[in-house]
Amino acid sequence: MTRALTLISFAALAFASSSVMAAGNPQAGKAKAATCFACHGADGNAVDPQYPRLAGQYQGYLEQALHEYKTGGRNNPIMKGFAATLSDQDIEDITAYFSSLPTKLSTLNGHIQGDK
Repeated sequence: MTRALTLISFAALAFASSSVMAAGNPQAGKAKAATCFACHGADGNAVDPQYPRLAGQYQGYLEQALHEYKTGGRNNPIMKGFAATLSDQDIEDITAYFSSLPTKLSTLNGHIQGDK
């Protein structure tokens, strides 16, 4: 009986953890991120150094950044305009997409290197 309760507890915990960690739909995010591609690239690896590479970034970081653009916590008029139109679900989906992509950034002696 104790073993069965233990297994049920672990299963419930695993289910709860996976639903928390699985926020956002990358496929939906790809469709919603079309506007982002102009500056950040469809693969999230912007070529122009003035635009950050989004591929492989932590989803939570990207979500925080978009929410801060939306609320004015980050001051960039272009990003504020784009972020203002996004719902919370849009933000989760878009950030799930970009965080799922492989990055072209690497580290060399502790310094971030882009492909040149």
